[in-house]
Amino acid sequence: MANYVLIHGAWHSGATLRTVASLIQAMGHDVHTPTIKGNRPGDSKTVGLSEAIESIVEYLEETGSEDTIVVGHSYGGMVITGVADRVLHRIRRLVYWNAYVPNDGESVLDMTLPHHVAAMEALAAERNDGSVLLPFAVFREAFINDGDLETAQKAYNVLNPHPMQTFRDKIRLSTNPADMDVGKSYINCTEDIAGSHSHPWHPRLSEKLGLFRLIQIPGSHEICFTHPDRIARAILEAGRD
Repeated sequence: MANYVLIHGAWHSGATLRTVASLIQAMGHDVHTPTIKGNRPGDSKTVGLSEAIESIVEYLEETGSEDTIVVGHSYGGMVITGVADRVLHRIRRLVYWNAYVPNDGESVLDMTLPHHVAAMEALAAERNDGSVLLPFAVFREAFINDGDLETAQKAYNVLNPHPMQTFRDKIRLSTNPADMDVGKSYINCTEDIAGSHSHPWHPRLSEKLGLFRLIQIPGSHEICFTHPDRIARAILEAGRD
């Protein structure tokens, strides 16, 4: 039995990964799905990246997690990288699932196309609480393009506004991912166009891991809603010894 901690992406919460978690649990493993600070009910939307990372460090320490396979989806890649830099002794393997892989001094926006950055900043400017929320049309076409309209609408309805500052903040690391003494895997969903195919997740970001295991499967950025069984199996393959 392995111990998995699944870290969600922007606009999500731990609850959005529970179906995937239950499938992994059914295969005999221990799975946790914490929610990052800034995405919990009632959280301030002025949370920055360091606070978000620290919330998961605290979770691992409070639960006594050891020998853990930590999985980060999308923005969650920023978080698990920061967590590994602080408490690497608690982690067996890092699994990046269509996730950002930052080196020291990089932000989510630094790894995003300029016209997407401009669009995100414009959306954030429309709100007065420090958050940003995707329009449904963008979510439907770019994030969950392998799901029907009903599935897309149900998924969108459980999203929550995300703290924009976590996208702007540059991560501070003592060790870049390629030099971390831990196993690393990258799961690439081949129909994921959330970042556009001209600016792909893999190999643009995955190659920053140095030595890593690659798992590729068909699916969109939101495969956790459209094909949870497929991503559950990929996570197990990515996390195996």
